[in-house]
Amino acid sequence: MIKSVLDYLDNTAARFPNKVGYTDENTSLTFEELRTKSSLIGAALTEYSLVRKPVAVYMKKRVEQIVAFLAARHAGAFYVPLDIDSPFDRIDRILSGCGAEIILTCADETVTEEISSSYRVLCIEDLEKRGGEKEDADKVLTDLRRWQIDTDPIYAIFTSGSTGMPKGVLISERSAINFTEWWCETFEFTDEEIFANQTPFYFDASVKDIYATLRCGATMHIVPQKLFSLPVKLVEFLNETKTNCIDWVPSVLTMIVNFKTFDKVKPQYLKKIMFLGEVMPTKQFNQWRKALPEIAYANIYGPTEATGDCTYYKVNREFSDDEPIPIGNACENTEVFLLSEENEIITDDRMGEICVRGCSLALGYYNDPEKTAQAFTQHPLHSHYPERIYHTGDLGKYNQYGEIVYISRKDAQIKHMGHRIELGEIEVALSAVEGVGRAVCVYHKIANRIVAFYEGNITDKEIISVLRDKLPRYMLPNRFCQLDKLPVNANGKIDRVKLTQSLEETK
Repeated sequence: MIKSVLDYLDNTAARFPNKVGYTDENTSLTFEELRTKSSLIGAALTEYSLVRKPVAVYMKKRVEQIVAFLAARHAGAFYVPLDIDSPFDRIDRILSGCGAEIILTCADETVTEEISSSYRVLCIEDLEKRGGEKEDADKVLTDLRRWQIDTDPIYAIFTSGSTGMPKGVLISERSAINFTEWWCETFEFTDEEIFANQTPFYFDASVKDIYATLRCGATMHIVPQKLFSLPVKLVEFLNETKTNCIDWVPSVLTMIVNFKTFDKVKPQYLKKIMFLGEVMPTKQFNQWRKALPEIAYANIYGPTEATGDCTYYKVNREFSDDEPIPIGNACENTEVFLLSEENEIITDDRMGEICVRGCSLALGYYNDPEKTAQAFTQHPLHSHYPERIYHTGDLGKYNQYGEIVYISRKDAQIKHMGHRIELGEIEVALSAVEGVGRAVCVYHKIANRIVAFYEGNITDKEIISVLRDKLPRYMLPNRFCQLDKLPVNANGKIDRVKLTQSLEETK
């Protein structure tokens, strides 16, 4: 019985002790090395009585982060990945908000004076030496694991909060294992899988790569960050590592085709591509599919609060450039449904809020019962026993195939010229225009204008002439901003906040 991701580690280290599991630019670790290092560090951490307490991990993206994550679990703690590029104020809000007493880092990382003077910072190299003999460490940890169960927390991912205070989404071992089992079985992963990891480790999407690798005895390469602005070299990296599976945000995938990378080099080993985190523009997807028709493609959807993903769609038919790709149906052991404003479940083609119930749900927001109660509520259709659902804040509707189609965020639904408008619908039409690369729409509340930001060598007049045949007049953007490159945030998604702020600054 799998109760913990540490069971994955033990099983895989026994099956493939000398196989390299994780690599970065400077380091590679076999599964046995990973087990030994993480257990020695975890044994040393037991001195600090960390059971079900947070342990922060402060490192740049590297293999040692995975060692630290597993070491925290060995000690009975849950790990909190930090973005080391964030300002101290945000890091401090996260650490103080979750009450973390320990920060794990590496000896060669630069830890600011503000952090080291405010928190206890421990180097994993020192802890590994303090862990003692492997047999003694294993005995200490075996005794500790006897008391751990699968509802214990495994990690907390901190997302942005509307009040300025980041929210710590707390995930249990049960949810992580349930998701990993579904993920690996649905996409038939084996020990021959080679993943190229794109997303930061403080972003929930990275969990898929890390634990699928650990569960299956696969290999995961951490892609150097600099390559995500060098599309040709990025594809060459995939070929050099013989990567056969990627799950990346659409911004990266669209960049590759927008720069006509396939005219110079194509992925030679890719067999499976999943896209997640934001809407994949259908026009750029069709370019991928035309260039690489033999690959299996899937659209993955879900919030951090549902262990990262709760629906999926394996692309099995053709789509026109202005037709959205569905997010599909619910993952195993999860129900996803649409809820009306009157708390009625929608079964027809009306739009509703996407809601989730099941094993995938987070434990809640760490140390924040008020926000937890707002987002995780009693199932509206019965009160006979406690059953939580999560309100995603996303709007969707069913298509003619019974698949859910994502429309937009609820807060992207605007009232303009007396009409209720979904900005996502405008973005789909805009992205399909020939000559437009990536595109996004925001609403300038002060000026009451729909503003379209886009990449591409095409004028706003040419865009309008196409959109007039696609959208009603009241949905046409009032202003167009042509950019060489749309800004992206640390997760690789289009940075809507930055674009909105640029409008507010111009008044």
